[in-house]
Amino acid sequence: MSELEMRVSDEDRERAAQQLQRAFTEGRLNQLELEDRLEVALTAKTYGDLAGLIADLPSELPVVDDVVLLESKSGHIKRSGDWAVPRHLRVVSKYASVELDLSQATIPHPVVDLDLDLKYGSATIVLPEGGAANVDRFQNTWGSTSTTDVPSRPRPGALYVVVTGESKYGQLVVRYPRRRWFTH
Repeated sequence: MSELEMRVSDEDRERAAQQLQRAFTEGRLNQLELEDRLEVALTAKTYGDLAGLIADLPSELPVVDDVVLLESKSGHIKRSGDWAVPRHLRVVSKYASVELDLSQATIPHPVVDLDLDLKYGSATIVLPEGGAANVDRFQNTWGSTSTTDVPSRPRPGALYVVVTGESKYGQLVVRYPRRRWFTH
């Protein structure tokens, strides 16, 4: 079976509808074209149905792999600034520290699954304002887990990060960006 014959999800239909609405606001589609394409998008069954609707429109979102593995034995793993966050991110670190700053990242999906395998290292995850993180499935043997001021339940329209995995001796900190008091 080809990828175009695979069935789409509600999220796929919604993403195509948003792209069509963006194209309309940019003047790429007229009202009639938007209505016709939206009707097909919201009733699409396969990726092939959606592909024809948006093939002639530019895509704003970068292509992001669904699963990415970051691995280090003793170095520092750091991602910050404008980077594309995958739907599922697995981080394996024996002695390294991990810093994942999602506050300025491009995240084209509402939920990010973050699987941490930390032996002796620690991890800091910086969420965008309003984001939430569930750390209930993260096990910490001799370290600590801190999510001060970060809600654990999903919020409508906000990023939701689900953290799983384990750490033997390190710590996990999930927080919002630090406020800078003396900037101009």
